[in-house]
Amino acid sequence: MDLCLMIEGQEGVTWPQWRALAAACEQHGIVTLFRSDHYMNLDGQHPERGSLDAWGTLNALAAVTSTLRLGSLVSPASFRHPSVLAKLVVTADHVSGGRVELGLGAGWHEREHEAYGFPFRPTRARVDVLEEQLQVVMGVWGNEPFSMRGEHYVLSELDAQPKPVQQPHPRLIMGGNAGPRSAALAARYADEYNTAFPSLEAVRERRAAVGEACERAVREPMPVSAMLGTVIGADAGDLADRARRVGERIGSDGDTLLREPPTGWIVATVDQAAEQFAAYRDAGLSRVMCQQLVHDDLDAVALLGDQLAPLVH
Repeated sequence: MDLCLMIEGQEGVTWPQWRALAAACEQHGIVTLFRSDHYMNLDGQHPERGSLDAWGTLNALAAVTSTLRLGSLVSPASFRHPSVLAKLVVTADHVSGGRVELGLGAGWHEREHEAYGFPFRPTRARVDVLEEQLQVVMGVWGNEPFSMRGEHYVLSELDAQPKPVQQPHPRLIMGGNAGPRSAALAARYADEYNTAFPSLEAVRERRAAVGEACERAVREPMPVSAMLGTVIGADAGDLADRARRVGERIGSDGDTLLREPPTGWIVATVDQAAEQFAAYRDAGLSRVMCQQLVHDDLDAVALLGDQLAPLVH
């Protein structure tokens, strides 16, 4: 099981901080850096925490890294026309020399949509839009001229150039709780299924549901990954200090995080964390996107890459 770094870009991460995070990942052997795709702080309490555009950031990072893979987790279908999104991903694929991944979802944060003027449709309609976006993105990336007349998008004989560096296309990640429609869409279009903050039992259940959807779609089972909240310390004192910093960031306190971690969080020393990650690996995860909320803590990146990842891998 691989450990990746996941950064919430809407928490005021600056461009110098993005560069430092990417450099730390490459220095300490973390294979992939993911970032969220949001335009504003999500808790409503910190409007001063801004966000650089996800795909602008990923394209820029592609130009200043050499080995690090980069991806979105996940880009809302409601933010961009799918032809624009497909072009942004292909651009990052070329800039990086084939090191980019696309996570794509339906979008969920209503206030963010309202503030920026994006339509926020009912859940079923948002998933309808997502399904058409998946069709368009795959069509744009394909080798034949693509036409489509859907309810939301109409394209005519598009032969988009250039094609992706990665063939047949960049890795596409879909996510959710593995409900019937989500799992079916993933089985039709995706290369990986991601779920957020699951318990071990939820991993087993969702992996089984995705596997059944793949069987119905007559394809091989796809890898399943998860985003987990991650607070790791070299020892008990280091863990307590890092838990305090994370608690301050999210309006909690370190003692509570240490005593009662939320579901889907690993708050532990390196050795303890290795055991907990191993349990997730044994439940069926192929990789974990480790959510790090204190984005200027480069020592935590080093700890993840140098000490924890080799134990889990």
